[in-house]
Amino acid sequence: MPAGTPSSAASWLSAWTKLVAAYEKQFPAEATEFKRRSAGELPRDFADRSRAMLAEAEHKVEAIATRKASQNVLEALLPALPELIGGSADLTGSNLTMVKSSKVVGKQDGGNYLFYGVREFGMGAVMNGIALHGGCIPYGGTFLVFSDYARNSLRMAALMGVRTIFVFTHDSIGLGEDGPTHQPIEHAASLRLIPNLDVWRPCDAVETAAAWAAAIERSKGPTALLLTRQNVPHVKRESVEGIRRGGYVVSDAPWAKAVLIATGSEVQLALAAQQRLDFPVRVVSMPSTTVFDRQDAAYRDAVLPHGLPRIAVEAGVTGFWRKYVGLEGAVVGIDRFGESAPAADLFKHFGFTAENVEKAVRSVVQ
Repeated sequence: MPAGTPSSAASWLSAWTKLVAAYEKQFPAEATEFKRRSAGELPRDFADRSRAMLAEAEHKVEAIATRKASQNVLEALLPALPELIGGSADLTGSNLTMVKSSKVVGKQDGGNYLFYGVREFGMGAVMNGIALHGGCIPYGGTFLVFSDYARNSLRMAALMGVRTIFVFTHDSIGLGEDGPTHQPIEHAASLRLIPNLDVWRPCDAVETAAAWAAAIERSKGPTALLLTRQNVPHVKRESVEGIRRGGYVVSDAPWAKAVLIATGSEVQLALAAQQRLDFPVRVVSMPSTTVFDRQDAAYRDAVLPHGLPRIAVEAGVTGFWRKYVGLEGAVVGIDRFGESAPAADLFKHFGFTAENVEKAVRSVVQ
């Protein structure tokens, strides 16, 4: 061992402490920022930025794919959160995970964006390592159907309780012409079964912004964001506060005779079916069942009252939703693999229409 090299853990700690103290004296602002990031703390103004981001998304009232809404969030957040480290498993142009302030990590200089290549598990493993090191918040993107390849790294992230953010786009048969090999069916449900993994499937740009904020604020576990390829309309709501609780009443009706529960791109179908019915129905948007399930019983009962028939709508397997609707309720979903066709044709072919949702409601309302 070279002369002057610390020979014990205590000596290493002492040397590091002196180094940090000297750095702090010479560069006080940089040292404060270093300590903040190392501690995993967010900037003091992050909550204000999140509220402003939500308000802007609510004000725009635009029809937009939630993968694009996600990119808009990153455009706003990345300059304010230098600890964000992005990337994609060879699908950057489709996942929309790169923004103007992204800089590709190269051999000669630093950066904040990684091209992982076609290696979803490798991406997840690297993200876990970055999160465990501390000082950075990693996010990485791929298609939802390819979450199968990242499964073990997803599970390890949840098991270790690290803050990694998985951006899964092309979240349903709405993917379209790529066909059944690329269209997720069971994936949302299977991800929701992983303990300590928060799964969000937002219905519009507002819920997407809320989901991103929740993912960044969550320091003790990973988050999966499930985002659409196709445009979805802006959803009119009385308040954005309920979004952060995972499920909330997006459109109520006095003396409701049933509750429609929907996620993602299917929320618009539930709202359209509500307008078609000749009796009152409550519509609940549930962007995150995992977050909703953590709410207290009083809140859950207020959103999903006992005694009312329930109907769930999601472009995925139906079995998962039985925990909410029971055996006596109805689920509009898909329990087979998809087809290759334009998204609009596929939704109609598989019964994801306002008319079919209306029929499902009538089938359970006596």
